[in-house]
Amino acid sequence: MIRHRPASRRGATTVEFALVAPVFFLVLMAMFEFSRLNVLRHTADNAAYEAARAAIVPGATTADARAEGQRLLTVVGARGAQINFNPATITRDTQQVTVSVSIPLDRNGWVVPRFTRGKTLSSQSTLRTERVRTR
Repeated sequence: MIRHRPASRRGATTVEFALVAPVFFLVLMAMFEFSRLNVLRHTADNAAYEAARAAIVPGATTADARAEGQRLLTVVGARGAQINFNPATITRDTQQVTVSVSIPLDRNGWVVPRFTRGKTLSSQSTLRTERVRTR
């Protein structure tokens, strides 16, 4: 009996890896990027809510509330975020406070921001103030 040796396949694995690797790494990087965007979205929601909570307490100022919102944004490393208040100054007669948080996505991506270029992630929270009622 004559045995035939199989044809050499030494380079097949390298060629297959060369074809599959770019697609695999593209999917992997997209997963990282969209996970980062999801973290930023949840953090923006939470920062807007917590800043509004800090602002509705009697005697609170927008500076105190802004510091609380910025603290939460700093935890995840959000760069260039803006926190705005409506009304800009909280008085005793203020009935509700609206806090808006905006995060520019081009400055906060981990991978090349191809799909988020020029986009801004925004979140808003409105709460009624805890006014002291006097009789």
